[in-house]
Amino acid sequence: MASPRRSGRQPLADRMYEVLLGQFTDGRWSAGEPVNIGALSRELDVSQTPLREALARLEHTGLVRREALKGYRVAPLLTEFELIKLMDARLVLEPALAYEAARRTTPEFLEEVLESVDDLARAATSPDTEVFSAYWTIDERFHLLIAAQADNPFLEKAYRSLGGQVQRFRFFAKLGSARGAPGLAAEEHRAVYEALAAGEADEAAARMRRHIENAKQRVLEDRKSVEAAELPAAH
Repeated sequence: MASPRRSGRQPLADRMYEVLLGQFTDGRWSAGEPVNIGALSRELDVSQTPLREALARLEHTGLVRREALKGYRVAPLLTEFELIKLMDARLVLEPALAYEAARRTTPEFLEEVLESVDDLARAATSPDTEVFSAYWTIDERFHLLIAAQADNPFLEKAYRSLGGQVQRFRFFAKLGSARGAPGLAAEEHRAVYEALAAGEADEAAARMRRHIENAKQRVLEDRKSVEAAELPAAH
């Protein structure tokens, strides 16, 4: 594998941002874990400067936090209040994005969405842990495709501004979800795609709303299960 130093003309800090974001997505980091810049520098064979620049960008997404005299740390899990409010924000934005995207479909857009739907279904049921770790990246691709196709830069920017917080949501989802939950999400993505392909804007919005509501319910149930498991046994 080529060293990050030889990754073409892309600025090194941008490359490191993508590398670190990929590590968060594939489960390399845990919520609350300290980020050892020196160890990362040695692992990735880069100086600490582009890593610090990349971490500063990640801080703006909400994925990492900088603590005085301590350096960077992966953001903690969302609280129940934050989970609810994040999903409520998605419930405002994403049905509107799906509605607008359904009114502007193109063959190329539908092909890309269908590809993401099929990829998600395979990842959700794959016994290969590396394939399953890509699940959240594929999930994000589906939602970003729809946001871009809505052709409303203000709505799209509003959705993208939630990106780091959605990643924090996925951190928690990975802790508690059984394999069945990703499979359900994949089915919901396919239902949204079918409405998009049919050009049914109202139905696309309704199915996206159901998907987000179901995801909200699943992660809240996961949270309760994890908390219950962490309680000390009664004597």
